[in-house]
Amino acid sequence: MSENVRLRPEIAALGSYSQGRSPSPEGFKLSSNENPYPPLPGVLEAAIARAEYNRYPDGAAIALRTRLADRFDVEFAEVLVGAGSSSLLQQLMLAAAGPGDEILYAWRSFEAYPAFVTVTGATSVQVPLTDTLEHDLPALAAAVTERTRVVLVCSPNNPTGPTVSASDFEAFMAAVPDDVLVVLDEAYREFVTDPAAVDGEAYLRRFPNLVITRTFSKAYGLAGLRVGYAIGPARILDAARATAIPFAVTELGYAAAIASLDRQSELDERVADIVARRDRLRDALIGQGWAVPAAQGNFLWLPTGEHTAEATDAFFDADIAVRPFGAEGIRISVGEEEAIERVLAVAAALPR
Repeated sequence: MSENVRLRPEIAALGSYSQGRSPSPEGFKLSSNENPYPPLPGVLEAAIARAEYNRYPDGAAIALRTRLADRFDVEFAEVLVGAGSSSLLQQLMLAAAGPGDEILYAWRSFEAYPAFVTVTGATSVQVPLTDTLEHDLPALAAAVTERTRVVLVCSPNNPTGPTVSASDFEAFMAAVPDDVLVVLDEAYREFVTDPAAVDGEAYLRRFPNLVITRTFSKAYGLAGLRVGYAIGPARILDAARATAIPFAVTELGYAAAIASLDRQSELDERVADIVARRDRLRDALIGQGWAVPAAQGNFLWLPTGEHTAEATDAFFDADIAVRPFGAEGIRISVGEEEAIERVLAVAAALPR
């Protein structure tokens, strides 16, 4: 009987990652921070023309890593590619931490962090966000102990939206011991418009314990193909590479990512459109009386508190799927232009 099979109790208790509810085909799915636009023009055609479906993909991702190395002005070995930045985060944690170790991160932040830590066997240490729902970097640095192996910093922070400032990040890195791996999760970096925000690329040469992770899922619209990348010291990335599932990224994903890098001007136009829509939506919600934190990703945080379940249902009744987080709030992705008025109409009627 399967009940006799011995499983790790902490893993059995986790459950699988749960996607948000889906609206009707005529509704708006604003629950997963997906890009409302398809891949950039010509990307899928170029990818399909290149892919060989009867062959295994290039496990070393040579072509894509070469392009990214050139883009970031780093060595080939300083680039790691995986099935979305989430898989890379888990690989880095597995490479650096195990039972008896600690992994630190702000909370609330990316909801997969606790599960990733549990899989490593390490212990989660969660440091509360500030009253403005931002990272408290001095508190995060102060929480580092001899058992700390990894610190995760999410900027812009998912699901609340604010970024970490460059000056605060620099002070934080100077305070963290250089034998502790710091992973700067920048899945939404392309949407950042705040000039004071950290850009991890600027700190790669200064701090040898820093790795940044980014993705093609969000700004590039390739969430369904699962391609992400990390930039950092070769020794750290080699260890993370050793934890990877072979051939996790398809050849179609590699080809689509490369083709997307060839279309920077089109990407910039699309990102600018989403950012303008984000800012208009935030301004309108603030005008309704909502305390919406600074939004620098492709999503907004609505602090619905004890009314979160009720608010989620109200959105769903209006054929809009949003992402609830306990009794704290709702994350609303920036979707189609046509969704804005419907989101505002529902939000205006919600209890505060």
